[in-house]
Amino acid sequence: MERRNFLRTAVIGSSAAAFGGTLWRGAASAAPAQPATGPYGALQAANSDGILLPAGFTSRVVARSGQTVSGSSYAWHSAPDGGATFTDGTGWIYVSNSEVASGSGGGASAIRFDSAGTVTGSYRVLSGTNNNCAGGRTPWNTWLSCEEVTRGAVYETDPWGVNAAVQRPAMGRFKHEAAAADPDHGYVYLTEDETDGRFYRFRPATWGDLSSGTLQVLVAGTATSGPVTWTTVPDPDGTPTQTRYQVSGAKVFNGGEGCFYAAGICWFTSKGDNRVWAYDAAASSISLVYDDSLVTSGTAPLTGVDNVTRSVSGDLYVAEDGGNLEICLITPQSTVSPFLRVSGQSASEITGPAFSPDGTRLYFSSQRGTSGSSSGGITYEVKGPFRG
Repeated sequence: MERRNFLRTAVIGSSAAAFGGTLWRGAASAAPAQPATGPYGALQAANSDGILLPAGFTSRVVARSGQTVSGSSYAWHSAPDGGATFTDGTGWIYVSNSEVASGSGGGASAIRFDSAGTVTGSYRVLSGTNNNCAGGRTPWNTWLSCEEVTRGAVYETDPWGVNAAVQRPAMGRFKHEAAAADPDHGYVYLTEDETDGRFYRFRPATWGDLSSGTLQVLVAGTATSGPVTWTTVPDPDGTPTQTRYQVSGAKVFNGGEGCFYAAGICWFTSKGDNRVWAYDAAASSISLVYDDSLVTSGTAPLTGVDNVTRSVSGDLYVAEDGGNLEICLITPQSTVSPFLRVSGQSASEITGPAFSPDGTRLYFSSQRGTSGSSSGGITYEVKGPFRG
């Protein structure tokens, strides 16, 4: 795998951990987020893309499943899911998974943008894999694409499409959802999309090389906050006993979904109980950032929690699989509010939120679009006055 910009991204990761960590640790240890007016105000009427946004924000379609991406000869994949961005000279790349079977085009693709945000190309970076749901970027600029199937694998891919993708079996064979690299402590965190899923971490034998290492699972009681421990999974291959059943006392998470690391904390979600969690890596403790059942006033704004990302300001953006098809914003001050809503696509789900490297644009997809079919996916860009 190409290790371009490894040292530079490692330094950036360390700096990010120093920025905003204290504020979020205070919020994470407080009561779960409650509804409030968002920092950008109320949503406006739906625009021509059918998206409700705050005043001052605009959207555009950058790709549609089955249609040639502008500036390329490549037809965008079906069922776009988890995604991330990568700096590319003065521009950037957005990588997106395809959550369909291998015979239907499963894998991942990329869209390249120039410094002005114009699409200049699109291409395949991973093929022949099954139901690639979410994943995560690494500090050495690769994309970890995760298969959401029993004994699914993690594939390390090259966002530039130059190097062949490599399977990483040492990271475990289970129903993978998302991955989040922690350069400050030397781990990659992993979620599992099962109703009795677990939360894992992988320590590579050498940071930057995922070919070997140790897979561990989080162990704790039934409490939603407090200190935790980690135990090594005896057989990451998951046969004959699946990984989640190998360690007694491993904590159950109901449908592990999105996962994102920054500022010393790994945020992850569990869709089955509509929760957003925070794992404080330095304290080795967990807490609840959001729980729809603990909203004390009015209707819970965030349900069907799924993919999650973080802006440079420290705000979390959580996509909905269901609910009102919104991306909701959770601030470090423990408030939650809708940031955008997609209208007219009730048979879809929101996937793949990721900011451009400069933090001025947010990418995401409606996995099944207006048709409700995996062949109808739409990938969007939102631009506006995101707070820094």
